[in-house]
Amino acid sequence: MNDQELGEYWNRNAPAWTTLARAGYDVYRNHLNTPAFFAWLPPVTGLAGLDIGCGEGYNTRLLAQQGASVTALDIAPAFVEAAQQTEAAEPLGIRYLVGSAAAFRVLRPGGFLQFSISHPCFTTPHRQNLRDAQGQPYAVEVGGYFDYQHGQPEEWMFHAAPAQEQARHAPFRVPVFNLTMSQWVAAVVAAGFVLEGLQEPCPTEEQMAAHPFLRKARVVPYFLHFRCRKPAA
Repeated sequence: MNDQELGEYWNRNAPAWTTLARAGYDVYRNHLNTPAFFAWLPPVTGLAGLDIGCGEGYNTRLLAQQGASVTALDIAPAFVEAAQQTEAAEPLGIRYLVGSAAAFRVLRPGGFLQFSISHPCFTTPHRQNLRDAQGQPYAVEVGGYFDYQHGQPEEWMFHAAPAQEQARHAPFRVPVFNLTMSQWVAAVVAAGFVLEGLQEPCPTEEQMAAHPFLRKARVVPYFLHFRCRKPAA
């Protein structure tokens, strides 16, 4: 699957994704992944940054609110259009562009790259949540860790959305590209980066009490964060 084909999938997902995410149904992003990502982020006030894969701009706006000068990029025009509409209504000085991150080489020497992915050890071709007699998750069954998927689409929806909201939209079709942990680290090293750290967000008791959906992410990590730096010249 090439960049153009990938962009077409995300462009079809974008209208429903934007509507449901802005209604607050992307619980794992809003209440686990993004808070952990920003808590780990180095100070960005006064820095110029590029948000790669910005979607409808939720995290981009948070980054700009922390004092960064932000350019944001997404391969799906419908996502960029939604983000631009919000920027026009509530200006934060963000410049949104349509494009593929594969064509960009913009990090200056000494700059850092921080990114989030689905955890490769637990987002595998076979995955099943196991529950106890009370219906509480206690383990995850995974398989096919080494079986690479080259863009095979999975269908899913934000399960936090009420049934009537889910019924209004077709399920997302999301192409999957799964790498092993060692392949991710090898890619970072091969690109010339110095790996500074890894982080696996874990919901607190307070977060799970407020948002019960997050309990599954306490059994195994759902996300993995990388921070790496381009060596100074």
